[in-house]
Amino acid sequence: MNDFPQFEYQQDTLHAESVSLETIAKEYGTPCYVYSRAALTATYHEFEQAFANDDYLICYAVKANSNLAVLNLLARLGSGFDIVSGGELQRVIKAGGDPGKIVFSGVGKMADEMRMALAADILCFNVESIAELQLLNQIAAAMNKTAPVSLRVNPDVDARTHPYISTGLKENKFGIPIEEAEHIYLSTDIFPHIQFIGVDCHIGSQLTELDPFVQAGEKLVSLLHRLRAHNQQITHLDLGGGLGIRYTNEALPSIHDYVAALRQTLGQLKLRLLIEPGRSLIGNAGLLLTRTAYIKHTPDRHFAIVDAAMNDLMRPSLYKAYHQILPVIKRKGDLCNYQIVGPVCETGDFLGHDRKLILEGGDLLAVMSAGAYGMSMSSNYNTRPRAAEVMVDGDTVHLIRARETIDQLTASEAILQT
Repeated sequence: MNDFPQFEYQQDTLHAESVSLETIAKEYGTPCYVYSRAALTATYHEFEQAFANDDYLICYAVKANSNLAVLNLLARLGSGFDIVSGGELQRVIKAGGDPGKIVFSGVGKMADEMRMALAADILCFNVESIAELQLLNQIAAAMNKTAPVSLRVNPDVDARTHPYISTGLKENKFGIPIEEAEHIYLSTDIFPHIQFIGVDCHIGSQLTELDPFVQAGEKLVSLLHRLRAHNQQITHLDLGGGLGIRYTNEALPSIHDYVAALRQTLGQLKLRLLIEPGRSLIGNAGLLLTRTAYIKHTPDRHFAIVDAAMNDLMRPSLYKAYHQILPVIKRKGDLCNYQIVGPVCETGDFLGHDRKLILEGGDLLAVMSAGAYGMSMSSNYNTRPRAAEVMVDGDTVHLIRARETIDQLTASEAILQT
């Protein structure tokens, strides 16, 4: 199975759609994030087709990749958005997103963010604690508004993923314990400026099995039946995101099977189904393009020192995540076992260990599956300007984020005057 249909070799040179990555490197430099419009569009349509004629809303998880061009493309495709900050709300609106298709998640929403979201008339707040619900009720009262709310329920389901991105266990900081949720939903009299319209959960990211989704869905559907028995007018079920992508040889369910499993959990319930895909939409639609600066041989190991680093792509250092690394131009010769490392002054600064490649200094490499949690998690550590971002559309390349400059990094700083 080809997970990168828009990134293929043509005459031994890796292309993004119809454009050579070598050409992109010459024009925009490295490191550089490269996205395929066709890949993102095709994946979105795959989700749409899986739902067929159901009542549904796809809410793209903005934290995966918040570039305005990505958000604008998804908005034009009809997507809603899952946000976790006021900044993400402003990005979505600036990109042309419909506030009426926005759900606001996250455990630590601040008062000013709540005001901003209420003023924008977003679709729903995914509330994660009693304290948050109380504050939202107060702010809505002061604004003479009623806040639409789903409680994010913690179903205590093991997502079987990396512990840092597992969010549905009772020891995690996320959500309200499922055994407490029913009582809160029935406490409408003490929250006069709250309207409960949905039930929500999100159990983790990069899941590779359907069973955890089904377990969580069944628990939420059971809660929904109890709420309806009390005449609670719940109109949607939000089952979050979390479907994984193939980074190496993971055996993954298809988007069709994933959506079918979620739909099946509803049984005879008639209500709208929301999902919040992030990585599964954008992850394999992007790559990180980097150039080899030096080849370094030691008695114990062989290093390819590249111009991208942990500040550009944090996932390998943070999660020990694997990303496939491909040569942009295929060479002939003997394979060597390389450690692909960056120039940052940390031993943890690596993009890949033990990669068998044929390399020389100056060669270009493509770090695959970097569309999600790549640029959005990048930083300026070691005063390194963040990378450029481009989007390829057929034979056209659009610069969607210019490379930062040192002047931009220091513009907001000041030297003491005395």
